[in-house]
Amino acid sequence: MRVSLKDVAAHAGVSIKTVSNVVNNYQHVTPAMRERVQASIDALGYRPNLAARHLRKGRTGIIALALPELGNPYFAELAATVIDAAAAHDYIVLLDHTGGRREQEILVSQGFRARVIDGLILSPIELETEDLRDRAEKVPLVLLGERDYALPYDHIAIDNVAAARTAVRHLIELGRREVAFIGDRRGRSEPAQLRVRGWREELTGAGLPADDGLVAATDGWGHADGAAAMARILESGRRPDAVFAYNDPMAIGAMRVLHERGLRVPEDIAIVGFDDVVEGRFGAVTLTSVSPDKEAIGRLAVESVLARLGGGEAPEPRRVWADYRLVQRESTLGRGAQVSDGRG
Repeated sequence: MRVSLKDVAAHAGVSIKTVSNVVNNYQHVTPAMRERVQASIDALGYRPNLAARHLRKGRTGIIALALPELGNPYFAELAATVIDAAAAHDYIVLLDHTGGRREQEILVSQGFRARVIDGLILSPIELETEDLRDRAEKVPLVLLGERDYALPYDHIAIDNVAAARTAVRHLIELGRREVAFIGDRRGRSEPAQLRVRGWREELTGAGLPADDGLVAATDGWGHADGAAAMARILESGRRPDAVFAYNDPMAIGAMRVLHERGLRVPEDIAIVGFDDVVEGRFGAVTLTSVSPDKEAIGRLAVESVLARLGGGEAPEPRRVWADYRLVQRESTLGRGAQVSDGRG
């Protein structure tokens, strides 16, 4: 039989209100009383009915997280941080997969699940500003990623231009002079454009050529796309001494092609990825990568949603820059190198 607040109150010899205050972590409960009630909670195995608690506040206790590529390791790791951050506030997360398709992103943003969620965290790829400008749905919306909509929604991102410059600067400081970029996605992709911009600015600032012949466009951002892009560069007769990849899967795909063609990483060609996913830490050559603070992104996104459910005056919409760092590993420093986490 389920243990109730009444059972805990009787066991502790206090009122139901006092137990409720302890369960809801109200500050005016004395330490001695809190300890007494908590002892009864532990003894009886009481678990709060979170659904009932949320319903009393007119909420569902659910936040939706809509991502473009659940198969992408970065988004999988990001989802885990959002789920953990939501759980800390007694919320659960409903995952939506948009596939990066505009029609699906519109459907999600316009309230497809509005009746079952309290807020939405969306990482858009193809969504346009006009798709959001007249959004009638009142469920709080928080945007992730680098698409700039200039609209009154909270937006959590990292500075992609600065992060890309950090990656390319690392290669230049190692003596690399011909740096390729793979992952300039065909069609519009603001993150890719920002990373190419950072690549170009850092090379130009160092007095090195930003050679468009070393920028490889792709249709996607997976391992096969990185492998194909690397092969095209080599088959063009070019031999860069370094590669900055749009993300880690593409970097790993490129490294496979280099291995098959007898080229060594990093002796012949150094490689830097982006996102610092777990996979890159366990290859035969570990991958140097730009590491966004995924925990901070998840926490800030959840806190932004909940801040708009607080019942008082909602804060002004804000754009928040999460931190990043460059984690230096064997793909640039050589075999046996000690990992170095350089702050961006």
